Amino acid sequence: MTPDFAPNAVHRYAFRFSQADVADFARVTGDNNPLHLDADFAAQTPFKRPIIHGMLGASVFTKVLGTEFPGYGSVYLGQTLEFLRPMFVDTDYEASFTVQSIDSAKHIAQILGEIRDVQTGKVTTRGVATLMHREKII
Repeated sequence: MTPDFAPNAVHRYAFRFSQADVADFARVTGDNNPLHLDADFAAQTPFKRPIIHGMLGASVFTKVLGTEFPGYGSVYLGQTLEFLRPMFVDTDYEASFTVQSIDSAKHIAQILGEIRDVQTGKVTTRGVATLMHREKII
């Protein structure tokens, strides 16, 4: 196993989304739910302001796993997701990725991903990715 990708190895990634990112995601996916795009509508919900699409927040998982940890050449085989708390624009988040297990014979790993609100420390999104990478998962 490579030292940087072994059981219990952790990788962190800081990020934030803008309202323009939310609008772009809505345009690309067709999910124009006013909960994400209309402040007046969102003010009437329990969240009191627009929230980020859960899948936009979770897109950080594929960004990091596909480009950084383990990186280029990763093949997604599966992903579980739990949306535990809302995410908001212009808020600092940190995603952490922890290698839970490795099947060396199949070059497959299970990686726990968690997104935390930096200010509150609370987890907003959690899931386990199953990835294959022939060169880095050995």
